[in-house]
Amino acid sequence: MYYRYGRGETNKQETNILSKKPHILPRDQHPISRKHIGISALKVLNRLKEGGYDSLLVGGCVRDLMLGITPKDFDVTTNASPEQVRSLFKNARLIGRRFRLAHIRFGREVIEVATYRKPPDDDVETSDSGRLLRDNVFGTQQQDAMRRDFTVNALYYDIRDFSVIDYAGGVKDLEHRVIRVIGKAEQRYREDPVRMLRAIRFASKLDFSIAPGTAKPIYLLGGLLNDIPPARMFEEVLKLFHSGYAERTLEMLREYGLFAQLFPQVERYLGSLDNMEHSVLPHALRSTDARIREDKPVTPAFLFAAMLWDELQKHITRLMHNGLPHQQALYMASAEVISEQCRRMVIPRRFSTPMKDIWAMQARFERRRGKQALRLLQHRRFRAAYDFLLLRVLAGEAEQSLADWWTEFQEVSKSKQEAMISALSNKAKGKHRKRKSDKNQ
Repeated sequence: MYYRYGRGETNKQETNILSKKPHILPRDQHPISRKHIGISALKVLNRLKEGGYDSLLVGGCVRDLMLGITPKDFDVTTNASPEQVRSLFKNARLIGRRFRLAHIRFGREVIEVATYRKPPDDDVETSDSGRLLRDNVFGTQQQDAMRRDFTVNALYYDIRDFSVIDYAGGVKDLEHRVIRVIGKAEQRYREDPVRMLRAIRFASKLDFSIAPGTAKPIYLLGGLLNDIPPARMFEEVLKLFHSGYAERTLEMLREYGLFAQLFPQVERYLGSLDNMEHSVLPHALRSTDARIREDKPVTPAFLFAAMLWDELQKHITRLMHNGLPHQQALYMASAEVISEQCRRMVIPRRFSTPMKDIWAMQARFERRRGKQALRLLQHRRFRAAYDFLLLRVLAGEAEQSLADWWTEFQEVSKSKQEAMISALSNKAKGKHRKRKSDKNQ
């Protein structure tokens, strides 16, 4: 099991753990400094303060700053309405229908500013499963804390006196390294099933445990993820696997039964393996994590190509057994596998097309005679397909000698490339003559 008992942890169901009065940490009792806050975020905070409004950082950026982690982005909350925020910032744009937000753009950076909102009332519009359909009522700062998902995400940093405000016991849970839902876990998951994925993501990223009362309902409610629109699921999956902790995330998702809700085809295959190292997937996740740590680009096309590769091979084998040639089987299998996956999450064409290219090029790596190797080298997806070939070598389904040949081929001069191709042709002719001689004898 992935939930563990931290210091002082009990095995009782958490209910509403909000205090009537917040716990306030003055500047000398927490590690957050303005020098660790982005310049754009400070501009927004200070202008809101100068305009006479509340001006606070909130959520994951405060959590990460408290842990000594550099946040990827900064979210701001205030008592100013979206229209009042827009009146202060010429570079602000209002977005959202379920809940209005202000996006303030500084070049490529966007600072999101949200007005305090309160938890849903009893008469709020929900789906049959309890999922919130409308959540657009402004509230107080304390009400805003109540409607946040986890205690460690309900911390506020106030630019006015540089204090940290804690309504939900988030500081204590940071110390104990625990992810704990605010309120009744089952109700909060029914309101928004994506919260179950967020619990896994934060626990994986931070190497935290999940509190027992927060963990237990996940095993029972995973099917609620089927109610989430496929387009939103795509974005959530990218957050899960492009966080730099993809391998740990996969392990936790499978432990809690959520991976089967996201990738049912893949889970069926992985469940039949005695050793996952025979799949390209764990090698792909390690590679993705390493690239993110090194601040190198990653693409959803590569992730999904690896995720669905083993299922693709099963479909190709079935179609070829029915008499289709490999190329046609590959084309049909690609369409089948992607179509099946899109029932759970939309894979935009800008990613599904490169996926198909990466898959199709694997067979072409074997064909290196004549002009074929040179043409393949010029393909715009060559590098991604080559990296995929290396994963297949690690999984034991492609020869190391093939990868070594392509590694050398792309690095040498044109004349050397032609010599390498000629050597392959001569070797093939020699084998043909030997087979012919053996046959005549």
